[in-house]
Amino acid sequence: MSAALDRDAVNTLRFLSVDQVEAANSGHPGLPLGAAAMAYALFRRHLRFDPARPDWANRDRFILSAGHGSALIYSLLHVVGYELPLDELKRFRQLGSRTPGHPEFGWTPGVEATTGPLGQGAGMAVGMALAERFLRETHPGVFDHRIYALVSDGDLMEGIASEACSLAGTQKLGRLIFLYDANDISLDGPTSHAFTEDVAGRFRAYGWQVLEIADGNDVDAIDRALVKAQAEENRPSILVIRTVIGYGSPKAGTSAAHGSPLGAAATLQTKKDLGWPEEPAFHVPEAVKAIAADARDKGAALSAAWDAAVAKSGSDALQHILAGTLPEGWDSALNALEPKDKEATRDSGKAALNAVAAGVPWLIGGSADLVSSTKTEVSGSPINSPAEPAGRNIWFGVREHGMGAAVNGLALTGLPAFGSTFLVFSDYMRGAIRLSALMKTKSIWVFTHDSVFVGEDGPTHQPIEQVQSLRLIPGLEVHRPADAFETAEAWRCAMTASGPSALILTRQALPTLRDRRETVRAGYAQGAYVLADADGAKAVLAASGSEVSLAMKAAEALTAEGIPVRVVSVPCRERFAAQSAEVHQSVLGSGLPVVTLEAGTTSGWADLAPGRTVSLGLDRFGESAPGDEVYAHLGMTVEAVVGLVKGSL
Repeated sequence: MSAALDRDAVNTLRFLSVDQVEAANSGHPGLPLGAAAMAYALFRRHLRFDPARPDWANRDRFILSAGHGSALIYSLLHVVGYELPLDELKRFRQLGSRTPGHPEFGWTPGVEATTGPLGQGAGMAVGMALAERFLRETHPGVFDHRIYALVSDGDLMEGIASEACSLAGTQKLGRLIFLYDANDISLDGPTSHAFTEDVAGRFRAYGWQVLEIADGNDVDAIDRALVKAQAEENRPSILVIRTVIGYGSPKAGTSAAHGSPLGAAATLQTKKDLGWPEEPAFHVPEAVKAIAADARDKGAALSAAWDAAVAKSGSDALQHILAGTLPEGWDSALNALEPKDKEATRDSGKAALNAVAAGVPWLIGGSADLVSSTKTEVSGSPINSPAEPAGRNIWFGVREHGMGAAVNGLALTGLPAFGSTFLVFSDYMRGAIRLSALMKTKSIWVFTHDSVFVGEDGPTHQPIEQVQSLRLIPGLEVHRPADAFETAEAWRCAMTASGPSALILTRQALPTLRDRRETVRAGYAQGAYVLADADGAKAVLAASGSEVSLAMKAAEALTAEGIPVRVVSVPCRERFAAQSAEVHQSVLGSGLPVVTLEAGTTSGWADLAPGRTVSLGLDRFGESAPGDEVYAHLGMTVEAVVGLVKGSL
């Protein structure tokens, strides 16, 4: 490869990026100007990919964790031959373009993850590296790829990156390589005001190999460092690459180059100083255009050879993983579950998880140091580790932030993945949960200890607003099952959904709806269904989770007083909202008052039956006392339900 072509290609990436930002009058030119050389060195000399098959399963992954520099990845994808024409670069950040403000998975070919919230991409890269190792071990001779991420000072300031990178070091993920754009500038100014740690020393302490490159424009030095990183199979590697933000521009080395266009005059000056034609904009030299054809040829050969390896393997499981499908009979063990007459839904969840895991041997996940409490262990499988890379139980440690991002990385690789903790700590994972919904990943979030029944641990550990806050995330299905049978159906829905799911489970035991098993199975998937009806019902009791048993008890008390009511279980409001008006009427009746019951904030329940809903819930924090005492003290009683029904009549 000639030095002249390298220089022209790097400048092409720089100025395609700058021209995108200028055309949109919006964006971040500083990172592309400073980091173009490292991106070029990786894509041109090392990254294994096929531009014609962006979903080729054995491709190397490149995550732009510093997603604000999106113009750079769009320039890269165009130059190396992905289906991202120059016209799309010219529509950067415009409505409907394939070049949105931050990279979006599933929207732009070649974008591996939705990034932008800093640190999330780094965490997802760790999950992808775990997935690669698991697949390489379970399908030898088929999977063999690496995970690369370009991270910024901002990424490494975020706590999520510390959690994820610590885990990566413990797991000795040698196929994980970070390119750190160390330019010492953040949005507000020099990082020295807030970030003075020894990053190299920090990563050595994590157990990473650290390679330092003094000149971020030295393509050959970056190339040599990448070769050394690839040779290290027992440690992840980070290349600390010293760059100048906004390199070559009048704003170089300052925060002014970070998040605003250079401006017409500064753009022309930068092109002049770097020896680039001032016109036309979006210029790609002929020699650089040839890179696309070369990359397509190499990619086609790589993916074709891999197709032969897949055919040779003859693995049925592999075909399902690649297609994102489930094998026939995957839920047979789920159908055969026989729960106790009374059990906590976290225990029901353990049984359901293991029934699913038996039918889907590539289901993988873990807990943030709470597996003994959340009951999310795949029985008979070892803890995932360097010594047991095929283990399906990942010990994430007390790292909810990092776990959330890593679970998304696992799911982005094609593995249905779960992560679990107490419901109240779902707040720590909010960014990752939101991204799972945006990316439509098969991420399954298992949250236990779902109400004030947590008891003596008190209000710090008793969730109030968390369930409703999760329901506010578009595209996330939130399931709060009432018993063991509903919990099994929640897992069935999570495994067949087109996006992520949150399962909200109890610590306290709940009565099993044994005599209504077929009713549960027939109705659960629509999100709400009639659990118990009465002739001449005068009101509807609609409840989720543990409050379904409260509704059943209240229905008995009301019937004894001559007030028949219908009991409706509402385990998943998102699914029910998607049903037709006819289904809504068949479940909630026409004109009947509806009393909703949930041991959490009442916000949102009025939408179930607008204009005729009264809600019983908890719009305050809890207390430290035995759970059943707190529950009653805060008004979750049969007497309170009976009073609300009478008042509604």
